[in-house]
Amino acid sequence: MKLRFGFGTGFQEVEVPDKNLIAELHANDVPVELTGEAEVRRALIAPIGSPRLKDIVHPGERIAIITSDITRPMPTFKVMPALLDELYAGGVRKEDVTLVFALGSHRKHTEAEQKKLAGERAWNEIKCVDSDPDDCVHYGTTSRGTPVDITRVVAEADRRICLGNIEYHYFAGYSGGAKAIMPGVSTRAAIQANHSRMVLPEAKAGALETNPLRMDIEEAGAMVGIDFIVNVVLSEHKEILKTVAGDATEAHRAGCRFLDRLYRKELKEPADIVLVSQGGAPKDLNLYQTQKALDNAKHAVKDGGVIILIGSCKEGLGEKTFEQWMTEADSAHSLIERIGREFKLGGHKAAAIAMVLERAEVDLVSELDDDFVRSIFLKPYKTAQEALDHAFSKLGPDARVLAMPYGGSTLPTVAR
Repeated sequence: MKLRFGFGTGFQEVEVPDKNLIAELHANDVPVELTGEAEVRRALIAPIGSPRLKDIVHPGERIAIITSDITRPMPTFKVMPALLDELYAGGVRKEDVTLVFALGSHRKHTEAEQKKLAGERAWNEIKCVDSDPDDCVHYGTTSRGTPVDITRVVAEADRRICLGNIEYHYFAGYSGGAKAIMPGVSTRAAIQANHSRMVLPEAKAGALETNPLRMDIEEAGAMVGIDFIVNVVLSEHKEILKTVAGDATEAHRAGCRFLDRLYRKELKEPADIVLVSQGGAPKDLNLYQTQKALDNAKHAVKDGGVIILIGSCKEGLGEKTFEQWMTEADSAHSLIERIGREFKLGGHKAAAIAMVLERAEVDLVSELDDDFVRSIFLKPYKTAQEALDHAFSKLGPDARVLAMPYGGSTLPTVAR
């Protein structure tokens, strides 16, 4: 069978013998009535656990809309027209609305990137700015000791509306909800304190109420105050299949339940070889983001197996500390030892990769230089077919293969 994996703005194709293929993981067949902007408008008319947004806001109030940065597939430009109409119906003036791109620990946007994210209408009607970790308001600390420092334009707003897409997150459980606030528009120190809980066994994909990291995020969100959320669940082709709007917790949980119906995948057996990608741009711009697909794939591979990670990574590793840890380490295992001694944001992704390497070989199909890839403990390939041929030569012609073309979305769980 010929399989196709997103790779930047293009594809990688692989031929897998039918007898070897366990499955190609795609979304489950979940019926939906509306999609796209029509679904956004439906959700705004029927919010969950909350009055309509037009009945919450008042004329003269300053409104901050917090949304994702360019490393996320959140289609802000598709949500904004309906959201602006709802705000204006409540008497809000255009000049009182600011769209804030939540950078977290990521780089600033260019003006062209901001315009693309916001969409033509929002760009022309309201202010659009990046969050600024150097200009924050301190709210205190969470019960778990995380400092809550929030970018000023969000902190000083009268109303805060959080946008986001809901997908599995390898230690926050799920994205979306209050995650737009923490880590979205907080400081590096705050993010580091929160993310240090990633080493706890309960901090894992698909976990919410038992996840101390997610609970810390939601406590920070409650301290700041979130008036309304609009979260979407996307198809594999990044189309809006479901929108949830309303209360920051209730609406988010409803979205997570829909995501589980769509993307949680039960397997009877683990695979010898897992082919996995993020689905292409923008989610494979760098290894820092592409790693998310690797972390989902680890749940499906046998000990001693091979994970073939397919991602352009045309912007390199994508984060300074992550790059330092990966390039300075003497061995992959030393990264695990180091995270035990000193948790550091960025370094946590290096340790996460190293933990996968404890169980399986990781072959990277990317645009990165081969020698550089070897220096960070991965095996380089320019095509997925080359990598698969190598895996068969290592594990034998009967090796069982699992394909995850949208590895950041689908969460495999193996029956034990």
